[in-house]
Amino acid sequence: MKKVPLEIVIPIYNEGKNILKLFELFRTFIKTEFRILLCYDLGDDDIFSFKQEFEKFKFEIVFVKNPSTGPCAAIKEGLHFGNSECVIVYPADDFLNINIIDKMYFSFKENNDIVVASRFIKGGSMKGCPIVKSILVRLASSSLYALSSIPVRDASNGFRLFSRKLLNTVNIESKVGFAYSLELLSKCNRLKFGIHEIPAQWEERSEGSSRFKIIKWLPEYFRWYLYGLGTTWLKKSPEDVKKRI
Repeated sequence: MKKVPLEIVIPIYNEGKNILKLFELFRTFIKTEFRILLCYDLGDDDIFSFKQEFEKFKFEIVFVKNPSTGPCAAIKEGLHFGNSECVIVYPADDFLNINIIDKMYFSFKENNDIVVASRFIKGGSMKGCPIVKSILVRLASSSLYALSSIPVRDASNGFRLFSRKLLNTVNIESKVGFAYSLELLSKCNRLKFGIHEIPAQWEERSEGSSRFKIIKWLPEYFRWYLYGLGTTWLKKSPEDVKKRI
């Protein structure tokens, strides 16, 4: 497989129409050379009904089978599948942030191992979010920013860039939801690797159903929230983050 500067991991579950629309926007707006990794659960996913239409796009599109089920396992498989310098995890239904993908890559080239697409800094937004989810997400992010050394105001967004260096340095232990994102952020901070955030937009999806299960996933998020605090308050060593060979 040819090495490219950037790979874009997209976890999918019957997102065929959204993906086709997304690819049209990618073709128009992204200037960085990239490869798409479509991470799917089942062989009967509707994405395969659109496979022939993907041939018109010049960028490479690879289908990556989830060895388990659910977004966390799918994303983890995608993160470690390729050979690029860095990887962006991108939502299949996000048509608002294609214009920041090149900016995220440029920020990575400035020695940042995580680039956060932030809803909670100037220029960012979060609209239409259910009230309970909104309160929990904002409270977790603002308190972690205030109480820890993690230098970003949006700790939980799953949409972000990760360097290959970071992915090759740590194990991803999370098993549910999008907790991997907070885990990698907390571990990156403990390693003292570069972290940067740029503004992004977020709107509750209007078509289909969200796979976000806040109550079920909350314990895993809380684990990595405490891990982030531990770096600051317990002076945990970077050595305990690195992969055990």
